[in-house]
Order: sequence, then structure tokens, then C-alpha cells
Amino acid sequence: MRKEKFVYNKQTLRYEKVVEPLKVKLLRGFAYACAIIFFAFIAFYIIDFTFDSPSERALKREILQAKTQYKALNSQLDDYAKILENMKDRNEGAYTMAFGMNPIDNDVWNAGLGGAKRYTNLTKYPNTGDLMLGVTAKADKLGRQMAILSHTLDTIINVAKDREKRFASIPSIKPIREDKLKKGIRFMSGFGRRLHPIHKVMKMHKGIDFSAKKGTVIYATGDGKVTKVKNKRTGYGKHIIISHGYGYETLYAHLSKSNVKVGDTVKKGEIIGEVGSTGTSTAPHLHYEVHYMGKAVNPIHFVLDGLSTEEYQKMIDMSSLSNQSFD
Repeated sequence: MRKEKFVYNKQTLRYEKVVEPLKVKLLRGFAYACAIIFFAFIAFYIIDFTFDSPSERALKREILQAKTQYKALNSQLDDYAKILENMKDRNEGAYTMAFGMNPIDNDVWNAGLGGAKRYTNLTKYPNTGDLMLGVTAKADKLGRQMAILSHTLDTIINVAKDREKRFASIPSIKPIREDKLKKGIRFMSGFGRRLHPIHKVMKMHKGIDFSAKKGTVIYATGDGKVTKVKNKRTGYGKHIIISHGYGYETLYAHLSKSNVKVGDTVKKGEIIGEVGSTGTSTAPHLHYEVHYMGKAVNPIHFVLDGLSTEEYQKMIDMSSLSNQSFD
């Protein structure tokens, strides 16, 4: 309770109680209220900046955890970059050694993405923008490099498949098993000018003759498609032509029987017919030709199966002798 105040009145020679006007009381009350509000604001300001609220403490913990995760992610991206670089080196080795192809260009490999405008939305954050920009750019670069590497691996797979198909298609085996030949592969009539058995003149012999008994099975020497099956009274007699692709064709002549028809797809080593003596022929045998880009080439260079280097050379020497052909 506010104490009462008295003053001495010299005229009345008495102490009289001082009565304050209402205006003074209102001003004093207003001053007290302002002071309370001011000190309350100061106290709140000090408490607010000195002590964290529960939500602020939770947010700080979250930020600390995010920073830890960012460091781990950044380190993981660096590890991925090293792994990807190692894969690139191995990929280049496969390109160069196995296929003779050019490796990935380093300028293309190390190029960035999209320029500065790509990350404009991140730079507007003054506190975290640089961090987010760095890790985002690194992740984008790794993604692009993975796409490049994936494309080059697809190329290698496609080249390998094509080469596998080419190897299977190019004639490379004997059309008759050696154990089925009458005199052995070294006594065949080879490619080149030969004495014709009927006309008794020197003529170009475009293939090699395998002497074998009638009915001996004949094999396709490479994967391909049958483009011709003919039966003539003279010349090649009953014969088959197979297109192997890549510019190669093979001809099998003087057959007694054909097991295929035009349009059939055959595999290397598949039985396509039997030895005979049809057409212009003096004895049962298979006349075998290999054509490359429309020109007859020496089939001996495409008879590679089951022969050592020395045997192959002897076979070439024998097939080159000017002996008489069977057709």
C-alpha cells in the first residue's frame, strides 16, 4: 500500500495530507507499465538468445546429423569416382587389346553438365548453397560418366557378338571328316590350274576335291543360309550354295543327295548332303569351293580344324601340286 504524504501548512500551522491529482496518478501508472514491459522484453531477449527452445535443440541436432551425413556422402562419392575411374581404365584396355578400338576421350569423360545456370537454384542459399552445389555437381558428373561407360560396354558387347557371329559364319572346317576320306586329306586335288579328267586340257580348278565313297555325309563349313540347290546333268551336277555373310559363299558339288532346301538356315558342322558323282565327274568325291566377294579363293586356307601348323603347311603344299582333278 502506498504511504500517505503530509506537508506543513504555515498558514494554518497544521500538517495536511497531500492529495495527488488524477493526472499525476495516471502518468505514474503509465510509467510503471512501460518499465515493466521494457524489462520484460529485455529479459525475454536475453533468455531467447541464451537458452534454446526444445524445437531449436531438435533442429540443431538435425543439422549436426545432416552435416555428418553430408561428409559421409561426399566421401562415398569420392570412392565411387575412384571405382568408376578404375572401370574406365579396364574398359579402355578391353577396347584397345581385344577390339583395337579407340578408348573414351578424356575431354568427354571429364566434361561437366549444363554450365553454371544448371545450379542457379542452389546458389540462392547463402549458408548451404556451396555445400549442396558441390555434392550435386559431383553426383551429376558420376551419373554422366556411368552413362558413358554403360554405352561403351554396350558397344563392346555388340562388337563381341558380331565377331562371334563372324567367326561362326566364316568357313573354317573340312566339309568331310578326314576319317571318311579314301586317301587322306593330303592326296586331294587342290586349287589352281589342273588337268581336266575328261577334256584332258589344263583348266582352272576353282576348288578342292575330297575323294570319298558315295553316301559320305557333307557338313556346312560355317553358319549361313542356303541360297541355291540345283541338280544339273553336267558341270557341278547336284550342288548346294550357302551364303555365310561378310562376303563369303561356299559351294558343294557332285552330291548324290541334298538334305537342305533354298532358304534354310544352317549351322557350322550341320549335315547338308552326301557325296556322289553327279554332273561332270569321274568318281565319287566332293568338289568344294569358297568364294569371297564373288571371287573364288583357295579353300585350303579355310580348312583349319584338327591340324597342327606342320600338317596345315604340308596340306597346302600337296594341294598346290599340278595333279589331275576329279571333275
